[in-house]
Amino acid sequence: MNLNSLQFDNAWMRLPEAFYSRVTPTAWRNTRVLDVSPLGAAQLGLDLESDSIDPERLEALMAGRELLPGMTPIAQKYTGHQFGSYNPALGDGRGLLLGEAVTAQGPMDLHLKGAGQTPYSRFGDGRAVLRSSIREYLAGEAMSGLGIPTTTALAVAVNDERVMRERVEPGATLLRLSPSHARFGHFEWLYQRRKVEDMQTLLWHLIHRHRPEFAEADAPFEAFFADVVERTANLIAAWQAYGFVHAVMNTDNMSLLGLTLDYGPYAFMERYKPDWTPNHTDAGGRYAFEQQPGVGLWNLSVLAQSLTPLIDVERLREMLDEYEPTLQRAYAQLMRARLGLTARTDDASPGDSSLVADWLKLLEQHQVDFHNAFRALGRYRGDDDSRRALAEALEIAQDDTSLMAWLESYDQRLGEESRSHEARRCAMEAVNPCYVLRTHLVQDAIEAAAAGDSAPLQRMRERLASPFSRHDSDSGAWFLPPAVSAPPVCLSCSS
Repeated sequence: MNLNSLQFDNAWMRLPEAFYSRVTPTAWRNTRVLDVSPLGAAQLGLDLESDSIDPERLEALMAGRELLPGMTPIAQKYTGHQFGSYNPALGDGRGLLLGEAVTAQGPMDLHLKGAGQTPYSRFGDGRAVLRSSIREYLAGEAMSGLGIPTTTALAVAVNDERVMRERVEPGATLLRLSPSHARFGHFEWLYQRRKVEDMQTLLWHLIHRHRPEFAEADAPFEAFFADVVERTANLIAAWQAYGFVHAVMNTDNMSLLGLTLDYGPYAFMERYKPDWTPNHTDAGGRYAFEQQPGVGLWNLSVLAQSLTPLIDVERLREMLDEYEPTLQRAYAQLMRARLGLTARTDDASPGDSSLVADWLKLLEQHQVDFHNAFRALGRYRGDDDSRRALAEALEIAQDDTSLMAWLESYDQRLGEESRSHEARRCAMEAVNPCYVLRTHLVQDAIEAAAAGDSAPLQRMRERLASPFSRHDSDSGAWFLPPAVSAPPVCLSCSS
């Protein structure tokens, strides 16, 4: 198979016409593809090594000049709550669903971000900039590498357009991939318009296309909502376990399939600050790191309200009640693995939650890098030499009482493990990344790409796609957070 022979089944266009608007992509000047993702190619059943992607055809597609046979570009309509307030004027304002490809794994949306203005652009120009496009491209690779559900991308391209954001920036496009771009906001839109029949139509569409096992359930709509609750809880548990801050958890940015969707001013935690958000427009910290679990429940509650015409209110409450225990179980499992612990029974080991909480307090107190701390802990063996090495790696004094107290508890817990220190180290290195999407490194790749050098971008994509195995040739710069004195990360919704 090659790019030109992809088959499309554009099922979204079989929904009522109010669900979308037909839009032709805008053609951008002198588009150049910067990088093509092997992961994205594989998701479409393509193989970069077999020349299954025609570079000229891909470039024309990402420039908005040509479509692949079977594509019918549309902009989807939806609404949502933005920073807690309902906005009825939302929809695809700078991206188009070009087509829904048929793959061996199921349907896959090809969505061109930065495709030009649509009826839902409001006051926007419909364009994307290089900075935000590279950030989203790399985010999909990083999250996939960590095993966190996410949208991805086939490729990222730059063009000769000059786009005004906080400053004038190079224009770009991103060919985003996802099994679906259905959002919480799709149901909010239909609920607000009292379109109950259309809500039923959309639910059956999602069930038949993405969750066919629910079609024969006693209560298919309830089964679908319960699945959204579970997937959202598991997703946000993974965000918390790996220090990811989405920073714009509006309901229109929440995937009904439980995917990380719409990367804007996101960042991965570096020096541990639980109340931190990289979004400089979120002055109140609504979407700060520690707030994300609660916001997830709030967003699910909004979705539940939208489904009240179709599902009994008490049943919706019962299903929402499963959110927190599901998130806590998933988070505990991930954090035990990150600390090199195994559960002794089907339930969490008693005391493990306190051990995790105290570890995070230690990182916060000493402003330790969140990611390097786990890698360093994997080398700990319980003797005096490794205690000194760990303290040095964490940049904590060897006689610090908080560290010594935590290590005493950790030693006691390790004493309950049956595996060797070496087996524990290997297990920890398999779940604790040494390559992290650090904002300052991404910025270096963006600046190089803007200057015509895409090699740093490609190297970073390779590292993030396989984040657990260190390349011996890489210098320490790959693994170090910014200095404590460095200015804080401040991004905007256009980032």
